[in-house]
Amino acid sequence: MEKIGIYGGTFNPPHLGHIHAANFAVEALCLDRLLIMPSCVPPHKAIPADSPTPSQRLEMLKLCFSQAEKIQVSDLELRLGGVSYTVDTVTALQKEHPNAEFYLLLGTDMFLAFENWYCWKEILQMVTLSVMYRGDKKEQQNIEEQKAKLEEQGAKVILLENPVVPISSTQLRRLMTFHCEEEFLPDSVRNYIRENHLYSQDTDYRNLPMEDLEKTVISLLKPNRVAHVLGCRDTARALAETWGADPIDAARAGLLHDITKALDGPLQLSVCRTYGQQLSDFSSHNPKTLHALTGALVAEKIFGEKKSVVDAICSHTTGKPKMNLLEKIIYVADYMEPNRNFDGVEKMRHLAFTDIDGALKMGLEMTIALLKEQGREISPESSQTLKWLKENKEKNVP
Repeated sequence: MEKIGIYGGTFNPPHLGHIHAANFAVEALCLDRLLIMPSCVPPHKAIPADSPTPSQRLEMLKLCFSQAEKIQVSDLELRLGGVSYTVDTVTALQKEHPNAEFYLLLGTDMFLAFENWYCWKEILQMVTLSVMYRGDKKEQQNIEEQKAKLEEQGAKVILLENPVVPISSTQLRRLMTFHCEEEFLPDSVRNYIRENHLYSQDTDYRNLPMEDLEKTVISLLKPNRVAHVLGCRDTARALAETWGADPIDAARAGLLHDITKALDGPLQLSVCRTYGQQLSDFSSHNPKTLHALTGALVAEKIFGEKKSVVDAICSHTTGKPKMNLLEKIIYVADYMEPNRNFDGVEKMRHLAFTDIDGALKMGLEMTIALLKEQGREISPESSQTLKWLKENKEKNVP
Protein backbone atom coordinates (compact mmCIF):
# COMPACT_ATOMS: atom_id res chain seq x y z
CA MET A 1 0.00 0.00 0.00
CA GLU A 2 1.39 3.39 -1.00
CA LYS A 3 2.05 5.81 1.86
CA ILE A 4 1.18 9.39 0.87
CA GLY A 5 1.75 12.43 3.04
CA ILE A 6 -0.35 15.60 2.79
CA TYR A 7 1.26 18.90 3.74
CA GLY A 8 -1.16 21.78 3.34
CA GLY A 9 -1.05 25.47 4.19
CA THR A 10 -1.03 28.93 2.75
CA PHE A 11 2.78 28.93 2.19
CA ASN A 12 2.75 32.71 2.15
CA PRO A 13 5.62 32.60 1.34
CA PRO A 14 7.19 29.13 1.36
CA HIS A 15 10.51 29.08 3.20
CA LEU A 16 13.34 26.90 4.46
CA GLY A 17 11.25 25.83 7.45
CA HIS A 18 8.71 24.29 5.08
CA ILE A 19 11.46 22.57 3.10
CA HIS A 20 13.09 21.17 6.21
CA ALA A 21 9.77 19.92 7.61
CA ALA A 22 8.82 18.27 4.30
CA ASN A 23 12.14 16.43 3.96
CA PHE A 24 12.00 15.39 7.62
CA ALA A 25 8.47 14.00 7.23
CA VAL A 26 9.37 11.93 4.16
CA GLU A 27 12.18 10.23 6.07
CA ALA A 28 10.48 9.94 9.47
CA LEU A 29 7.24 8.48 8.07
CA CYS A 30 8.91 6.44 5.28
CA LEU A 31 6.57 8.06 2.75
CA ASP A 32 6.45 6.99 -0.85
CA ARG A 33 5.51 10.55 -1.71
CA LEU A 34 4.56 13.80 -0.03
CA LEU A 35 2.03 16.17 -1.59
CA ILE A 36 2.64 19.84 -0.86
CA MET A 37 -0.69 21.55 -1.25
CA PRO A 38 -1.27 25.33 -1.11
CA SER A 39 -4.77 26.21 0.00
CA CYS A 40 -7.06 28.30 -2.14
CA VAL A 41 -8.95 30.01 0.68
CA PRO A 42 -7.74 28.81 4.11
CA PRO A 43 -10.55 28.07 6.61
CA HIS A 44 -8.57 28.93 9.75
CA LYS A 45 -7.10 32.34 8.95
CA ALA A 46 -7.43 35.21 6.52
CA ILE A 47 -4.72 35.77 3.93
CA PRO A 48 -3.39 39.37 4.10
CA ALA A 49 -4.84 41.57 1.38
CA ASP A 50 -1.50 42.28 -0.31
CA SER A 51 -0.50 38.61 -0.57
CA PRO A 52 0.51 36.88 -3.81
CA THR A 53 -2.18 35.13 -5.80
CA PRO A 54 -2.78 31.40 -5.24
CA SER A 55 -1.03 30.64 -8.52
CA GLN A 56 2.01 32.67 -7.42
CA ARG A 57 2.19 30.76 -4.14
CA LEU A 58 2.03 27.56 -6.19
CA GLU A 59 4.90 28.71 -8.40
CA MET A 60 7.07 29.57 -5.40
CA LEU A 61 6.45 26.09 -3.98
CA LYS A 62 7.48 24.51 -7.25
CA LEU A 63 10.74 26.44 -7.07
CA CYS A 64 11.31 25.16 -3.52
CA PHE A 65 10.82 21.49 -4.37
CA SER A 66 11.94 21.28 -7.99
CA GLN A 67 14.74 18.83 -7.11
CA ALA A 68 12.89 16.74 -4.51
CA GLU A 69 12.42 13.15 -5.65
CA LYS A 70 9.55 12.12 -3.37
CA ILE A 71 7.91 15.52 -2.93
CA GLN A 72 5.31 16.83 -5.36
CA VAL A 73 3.57 20.19 -5.41
CA SER A 74 -0.15 19.71 -5.99
CA ASP A 75 -2.69 22.24 -7.27
CA LEU A 76 -5.63 20.11 -6.11
CA GLU A 77 -7.04 22.63 -3.63
CA LEU A 78 -6.62 25.45 -6.13
CA ARG A 79 -8.57 23.40 -8.70
CA LEU A 80 -11.28 22.60 -6.17
CA GLY A 81 -11.60 26.34 -5.46
CA GLY A 82 -13.38 28.06 -2.58
CA VAL A 83 -12.58 27.34 1.05
CA SER A 84 -9.99 24.57 1.27
CA TYR A 85 -11.51 22.11 3.73
CA THR A 86 -9.23 19.16 4.49
CA VAL A 87 -12.14 16.71 4.41
CA ASP A 88 -12.81 17.65 0.77
CA THR A 89 -9.13 17.40 -0.11
CA VAL A 90 -8.69 13.93 1.37
CA THR A 91 -11.94 12.72 -0.19
CA ALA A 92 -10.66 13.79 -3.62
CA LEU A 93 -7.27 12.15 -2.98
CA GLN A 94 -8.90 8.87 -1.94
CA LYS A 95 -10.71 8.76 -5.26
CA GLU A 96 -7.43 9.34 -7.12
CA HIS A 97 -5.48 6.84 -4.96
CA PRO A 98 -7.99 4.25 -3.64
CA ASN A 99 -5.30 1.94 -2.29
CA ALA A 100 -3.15 4.56 -0.55
CA GLU A 101 -2.66 5.23 3.15
CA PHE A 102 -2.70 8.95 3.96
CA TYR A 103 -0.69 10.87 6.57
CA LEU A 104 -1.79 14.42 7.35
CA LEU A 105 1.08 16.67 8.51
CA LEU A 106 0.20 19.13 11.26
CA GLY A 107 1.99 21.70 13.36
CA THR A 108 1.35 22.00 17.07
CA ASP A 109 -1.20 24.83 16.89
CA MET A 110 -3.35 23.09 14.29
CA PHE A 111 -3.22 19.80 16.18
CA LEU A 112 -4.26 21.35 19.50
CA ALA A 113 -7.20 23.06 17.76
CA PHE A 114 -8.15 20.05 15.65
CA GLU A 115 -11.65 19.69 17.11
CA ASN A 116 -12.46 23.10 15.60
CA TRP A 117 -11.87 21.79 12.09
CA TYR A 118 -14.76 21.29 9.70
CA CYS A 119 -15.85 17.61 9.79
CA TRP A 120 -12.93 16.72 12.04
CA LYS A 121 -14.35 13.35 13.08
CA GLU A 122 -14.64 12.30 9.44
CA ILE A 123 -11.04 13.32 8.83
CA LEU A 124 -9.90 11.08 11.71
CA GLN A 125 -11.29 8.06 9.86
CA MET A 126 -9.42 8.96 6.66
CA VAL A 127 -5.84 9.82 7.71
CA THR A 128 -3.13 9.31 10.28
CA LEU A 129 -2.40 12.61 12.02
CA SER A 130 1.35 13.26 11.92
CA VAL A 131 2.25 16.01 14.36
CA MET A 132 5.58 17.83 14.15
CA TYR A 133 6.62 19.64 17.30
CA ARG A 134 9.74 21.30 18.70
CA GLY A 135 10.22 19.29 21.87
CA ASP A 136 9.41 21.97 24.44
CA LYS A 137 8.35 20.18 27.65
CA LYS A 138 5.16 22.19 28.20
CA GLU A 139 4.25 21.89 24.53
CA GLN A 140 4.89 18.13 24.59
CA GLN A 141 2.60 17.68 27.57
CA ASN A 142 -0.24 19.50 25.80
CA ILE A 143 0.34 17.46 22.66
CA GLU A 144 0.32 14.13 24.49
CA GLU A 145 -2.92 15.06 26.27
CA GLN A 146 -4.50 15.98 22.92
CA LYS A 147 -3.22 12.76 21.38
CA ALA A 148 -4.87 10.69 24.11
CA LYS A 149 -8.14 12.61 23.73
CA LEU A 150 -8.28 12.16 19.96
CA GLU A 151 -7.34 8.50 20.16
CA GLU A 152 -10.44 7.99 22.27
CA GLN A 153 -12.30 9.24 19.18
CA GLY A 154 -10.60 6.61 17.04
CA ALA A 155 -7.73 8.75 15.74
CA LYS A 156 -4.36 7.40 14.65
CA VAL A 157 -1.69 9.85 15.79
CA ILE A 158 2.07 9.90 15.28
CA LEU A 159 4.18 12.45 17.16
CA LEU A 160 7.37 13.59 15.44
CA GLU A 161 9.86 15.68 17.39
CA ASN A 162 11.25 17.86 14.64
CA PRO A 163 14.22 20.25 15.02
CA VAL A 164 12.39 22.83 12.94
CA VAL A 165 13.79 26.02 11.47
CA PRO A 166 12.44 28.71 13.87
CA ILE A 167 10.39 30.71 11.37
CA SER A 168 6.76 31.04 10.32
CA SER A 169 5.45 32.72 7.18
CA THR A 170 3.97 35.50 9.32
CA GLN A 171 7.33 36.15 10.95
CA LEU A 172 9.07 35.94 7.59
CA ARG A 173 6.80 38.64 6.16
CA ARG A 174 7.88 40.88 9.03
CA LEU A 175 11.53 40.10 8.31
CA MET A 176 10.99 40.96 4.64
CA THR A 177 9.78 44.41 5.65
CA PHE A 178 13.02 44.78 7.62
CA HIS A 179 15.10 43.36 4.69
CA CYS A 180 16.30 40.55 6.96
CA GLU A 181 14.83 37.49 5.20
CA GLU A 182 17.87 36.18 3.36
CA GLU A 183 18.78 33.24 5.61
CA PHE A 184 15.23 31.83 5.54
CA LEU A 185 14.41 31.90 1.82
CA PRO A 186 15.83 29.82 -1.03
CA ASP A 187 17.52 32.06 -3.60
CA SER A 188 15.03 30.98 -6.27
CA VAL A 189 12.09 32.17 -4.15
CA ARG A 190 13.82 35.43 -3.22
CA ASN A 191 14.44 36.14 -6.90
CA TYR A 192 10.82 35.32 -7.78
CA ILE A 193 9.55 37.69 -5.07
CA ARG A 194 11.77 40.51 -6.34
CA GLU A 195 10.99 39.93 -10.01
CA ASN A 196 7.25 39.95 -9.34
CA HIS A 197 7.37 42.83 -6.81
CA LEU A 198 5.66 40.79 -4.09
CA TYR A 199 5.28 41.52 -0.36
CA SER A 200 5.75 45.29 -0.80
CA GLN A 201 9.47 44.80 -1.41
CA ASP A 202 9.57 48.05 -3.38
CA THR A 203 7.94 50.15 -0.66
CA ASP A 204 9.93 53.06 0.76
CA TYR A 205 9.12 53.42 4.47
CA ARG A 206 11.49 56.30 5.18
CA ASN A 207 10.07 59.43 6.81
CA LEU A 208 6.45 58.32 6.63
CA PRO A 209 3.81 60.83 7.73
CA MET A 210 2.49 60.02 11.21
CA GLU A 211 -0.78 58.51 9.97
CA ASP A 212 0.99 56.20 7.51
CA LEU A 213 3.61 55.31 10.09
CA GLU A 214 0.89 54.25 12.53
CA LYS A 215 -0.77 51.97 9.94
CA THR A 216 2.54 50.38 9.01
CA VAL A 217 3.59 49.81 12.61
CA ILE A 218 0.25 48.26 13.54
CA SER A 219 0.54 45.84 10.61
CA LEU A 220 3.87 44.59 11.99
CA LEU A 221 2.76 44.10 15.61
CA LYS A 222 0.98 41.21 17.25
CA PRO A 223 -2.63 42.29 17.92
CA ASN A 224 -2.18 42.19 21.70
CA ARG A 225 0.69 44.70 21.45
CA VAL A 226 -1.20 47.44 19.55
CA ALA A 227 -2.93 49.12 22.51
CA HIS A 228 0.35 49.31 24.42
CA VAL A 229 2.22 50.90 21.52
CA LEU A 230 -0.47 53.49 20.89
CA GLY A 231 -0.62 54.20 24.62
CA CYS A 232 3.15 54.66 24.71
CA ARG A 233 2.97 57.05 21.75
CA ASP A 234 0.30 59.22 23.38
CA THR A 235 2.02 59.18 26.77
CA ALA A 236 5.40 60.05 25.25
CA ARG A 237 3.86 62.99 23.40
CA ALA A 238 2.21 64.26 26.59
CA LEU A 239 5.45 63.94 28.55
CA ALA A 240 7.37 65.75 25.82
CA GLU A 241 4.90 68.62 25.96
CA THR A 242 5.26 68.73 29.76
CA TRP A 243 9.07 68.64 29.86
CA GLY A 244 9.95 70.59 26.73
CA ALA A 245 11.09 67.80 24.39
CA ASP A 246 9.98 67.56 20.76
CA PRO A 247 6.47 65.98 20.85
CA ILE A 248 6.74 64.73 17.25
CA ASP A 249 10.01 62.93 17.97
CA ALA A 250 8.51 61.51 21.14
CA ALA A 251 5.41 60.26 19.32
CA ARG A 252 7.46 58.64 16.54
CA ALA A 253 9.78 56.95 19.03
CA GLY A 254 6.75 55.76 21.01
CA LEU A 255 5.20 54.27 17.88
CA LEU A 256 8.38 52.52 16.80
CA HIS A 257 9.81 51.41 20.15
CA ASP A 258 8.38 47.85 19.86
CA ILE A 259 8.54 47.55 16.07
CA THR A 260 10.49 44.25 16.27
CA LYS A 261 8.85 42.96 19.47
CA ALA A 262 6.89 40.30 17.55
CA LEU A 263 10.13 38.52 16.63
CA ASP A 264 11.26 35.84 19.06
CA GLY A 265 14.82 35.51 20.40
CA PRO A 266 16.39 33.57 17.50
CA LEU A 267 14.90 35.99 14.97
CA GLN A 268 16.18 38.97 16.98
CA LEU A 269 19.66 37.48 16.60
CA SER A 270 19.02 37.03 12.88
CA VAL A 271 18.25 40.75 12.49
CA CYS A 272 21.51 41.57 14.28
CA ARG A 273 23.44 39.24 11.97
CA THR A 274 21.86 40.80 8.89
CA TYR A 275 22.83 44.31 9.97
CA GLY A 276 26.28 43.23 11.16
CA GLN A 277 25.53 44.33 14.72
CA GLN A 278 28.04 43.20 17.35
CA LEU A 279 26.45 42.14 20.64
CA SER A 280 27.53 42.37 24.25
CA ASP A 281 27.76 39.19 26.29
CA PHE A 282 24.55 40.14 28.10
CA SER A 283 22.62 40.66 24.84
CA SER A 284 23.93 37.43 23.33
CA HIS A 285 22.76 35.48 26.37
CA ASN A 286 19.44 37.35 26.67
CA PRO A 287 18.05 37.71 23.13
CA LYS A 288 14.56 38.51 24.43
CA THR A 289 15.89 41.93 25.46
CA LEU A 290 17.17 42.65 21.96
CA HIS A 291 14.00 44.26 20.59
CA ALA A 292 15.22 47.68 21.75
CA LEU A 293 18.44 47.32 19.75
CA THR A 294 16.83 45.73 16.69
CA GLY A 295 13.97 48.24 16.87
CA ALA A 296 16.53 51.06 16.76
CA LEU A 297 18.28 49.44 13.79
CA VAL A 298 15.01 49.09 11.90
CA ALA A 299 13.94 52.65 12.81
CA GLU A 300 17.18 53.95 11.34
CA LYS A 301 17.69 51.71 8.31
CA ILE A 302 14.12 51.04 7.19
CA PHE A 303 12.12 54.02 8.49
CA GLY A 304 14.87 56.64 8.14
CA GLU A 305 14.27 58.15 11.57
CA LYS A 306 16.57 60.80 12.99
CA LYS A 307 19.30 59.93 15.49
CA SER A 308 17.44 61.28 18.52
CA VAL A 309 14.48 58.97 17.83
CA VAL A 310 16.74 55.99 17.13
CA ASP A 311 18.71 56.52 20.35
CA ALA A 312 15.53 56.79 22.44
CA ILE A 313 14.27 53.48 21.06
CA CYS A 314 17.62 51.80 21.69
CA SER A 315 17.68 52.62 25.41
CA HIS A 316 14.01 52.12 26.25
CA THR A 317 14.43 48.66 27.83
CA THR A 318 17.64 48.81 29.88
CA GLY A 319 18.32 52.53 30.06
CA LYS A 320 21.86 53.87 29.75
CA PRO A 321 24.05 56.33 31.69
CA LYS A 322 23.69 60.01 30.76
CA MET A 323 20.26 59.58 29.18
CA ASN A 324 18.93 62.72 27.53
CA LEU A 325 15.39 64.00 28.03
CA LEU A 326 13.79 62.18 25.09
CA GLU A 327 15.43 58.90 26.10
CA LYS A 328 14.08 59.25 29.63
CA ILE A 329 10.62 60.03 28.29
CA ILE A 330 10.43 56.90 26.11
CA TYR A 331 11.69 54.66 28.91
CA VAL A 332 9.14 56.06 31.35
CA ALA A 333 6.25 56.17 28.85
CA ASP A 334 6.82 52.53 27.98
CA TYR A 335 6.75 51.63 31.67
CA MET A 336 3.60 53.45 32.76
CA GLU A 337 1.36 54.09 29.74
CA PRO A 338 -2.40 53.67 30.47
CA ASN A 339 -2.53 49.94 29.65
CA ARG A 340 0.10 49.03 32.25
CA ASN A 341 -1.19 47.66 35.55
CA PHE A 342 1.12 46.88 38.48
CA ASP A 343 1.59 47.88 42.10
CA GLY A 344 3.02 51.38 42.14
CA VAL A 345 2.01 52.37 38.61
CA GLU A 346 -0.07 55.34 39.80
CA LYS A 347 2.88 56.67 41.81
CA MET A 348 5.08 56.33 38.74
CA ARG A 349 2.52 58.14 36.58
CA HIS A 350 2.52 61.03 39.06
CA LEU A 351 6.32 61.14 39.10
CA ALA A 352 6.45 61.05 35.30
CA PHE A 353 4.84 64.50 35.15
CA THR A 354 6.51 65.96 38.24
CA ASP A 355 9.96 64.35 38.49
CA ILE A 356 11.06 62.54 35.31
CA ASP A 357 14.31 61.40 36.90
CA GLY A 358 12.38 60.05 39.86
CA ALA A 359 10.11 58.08 37.53
CA LEU A 360 13.11 56.71 35.64
CA LYS A 361 14.80 55.70 38.89
CA MET A 362 11.64 53.98 40.10
CA GLY A 363 11.35 51.99 36.87
CA LEU A 364 14.96 50.85 37.01
CA GLU A 365 14.71 49.86 40.68
CA MET A 366 11.52 47.88 40.09
CA THR A 367 13.00 46.07 37.09
CA ILE A 368 16.20 45.16 38.91
CA ALA A 369 14.27 43.96 41.97
CA LEU A 370 12.01 41.77 39.83
CA LEU A 371 14.94 40.24 37.95
CA LYS A 372 16.71 39.45 41.23
CA GLU A 373 13.55 37.84 42.56
CA GLN A 374 13.29 35.68 39.42
CA GLY A 375 16.98 34.78 39.50
CA ARG A 376 17.57 36.33 36.10
CA GLU A 377 20.58 38.21 34.79
CA ILE A 378 20.52 41.99 35.22
CA SER A 379 21.65 44.21 32.38
CA PRO A 380 24.89 46.02 33.22
CA GLU A 381 23.41 49.10 31.55
CA SER A 382 20.46 49.15 33.96
CA SER A 383 22.77 48.97 36.95
CA GLN A 384 25.05 51.66 35.51
CA THR A 385 22.08 53.91 34.72
CA LEU A 386 20.73 53.61 38.26
CA LYS A 387 24.19 54.40 39.67
CA TRP A 388 24.49 57.43 37.36
CA LEU A 389 21.07 58.72 38.44
CA LYS A 390 21.94 58.46 42.14
CA GLU A 391 25.33 60.12 41.67
CA ASN A 392 23.78 62.90 39.60
CA LYS A 393 21.17 63.54 42.28
CA GLU A 394 23.81 63.68 44.99
CA LYS A 395 25.81 66.25 43.02
CA ASN A 396 22.75 68.46 42.70
CA VAL A 397 21.81 68.31 46.38
CA PRO A 398 22.55 71.75 47.92
